[in-house]
Amino acid sequence: MALDPVAYQPYADPDDFIREVTDFIWVNRAIGHIRENYEPDSIVHGSLGTAVGRDEVIQGTLMRIAETPDRVGQAEDVVWEQRGDDAFLSSHLVLSIDPATGFRSRTVASCLYRRGRMVEEWIGRDGLAIALQTGQDPDDLARVKKFRGFTGSMTRPPLPDITREGDSGPRPDDFRPEVEMVLEFLERVWNQRELEQVQNFWERDLVLHDIGDRTVIRPEGYRRSLLNLLRRFPAATFQWRDVQTHHDERYAGLRIAVTWKMDGVYDGLPDYGPLTGSPVEVLGVSQFLVQRGRLVREMRLYDDLAIRTQILSARGDTAYDSPNIY
Repeated sequence: MALDPVAYQPYADPDDFIREVTDFIWVNRAIGHIRENYEPDSIVHGSLGTAVGRDEVIQGTLMRIAETPDRVGQAEDVVWEQRGDDAFLSSHLVLSIDPATGFRSRTVASCLYRRGRMVEEWIGRDGLAIALQTGQDPDDLARVKKFRGFTGSMTRPPLPDITREGDSGPRPDDFRPEVEMVLEFLERVWNQRELEQVQNFWERDLVLHDIGDRTVIRPEGYRRSLLNLLRRFPAATFQWRDVQTHHDERYAGLRIAVTWKMDGVYDGLPDYGPLTGSPVEVLGVSQFLVQRGRLVREMRLYDDLAIRTQILSARGDTAYDSPNIY
């Protein structure tokens, strides 16, 4: 089934659509264009929970641009996949660099566009990278935020077979062996803790771009990165919410994006201060590069500051609840 051009007009294709619309809003400052780009009742699932309605997106975008006006972001990857004849799901990886403050960070936005309008979005942001590179205390930044919690599709159990249908709807049966390989890896290594299996799915010379603008290499580096996440929440479980694929030589071949959610309890190692035994929810997106049937690279995005916000709130250590979570 060919994708109807109404899904991405007036641009050449979904990749061109995503890159140009994002530049128009964030670089050209056309913040009001969000009214044309987003449905009035659009849904955005971010690190602090779910926001409904485009007004919060407009206000949040304005504040982010005003806070770091020298920041320039551009697409590192756009993993898009068709959803029916008039829609697509894109996983847009943005690299942002701010020459004024010197920070570099990444964001990934997985957006469901129908007939050229955004209807639902899932965002992973690396807020920790900005805090560390600008000399700010991550806890201080987390204290002025509020975790609203998730609503809508994120409150339902994940669908049983996201190779066929995820939160964004039924998907084409593209690159099934590679998709099944990625999901098997995630289930065995992330959920079942079979960390010795990393080398059975990955090339030896693997690269993981992790939060905090950290890059690790080799299977042991990957294992330690996962251990670092789980050591605070040792019984945490992961849900696989959605998947999309796209092959393009411009981006080195086949990429597979997975939207995931972690549910844990802060009862492990006290990296965030005294343990609270309180629940923590983490929304994340990972983009995998697959070459010759093996995993080569992962871009993993989730917000460590949102984790801190939940823990600090459970401890009663909060200063102000910001009404905008975009």
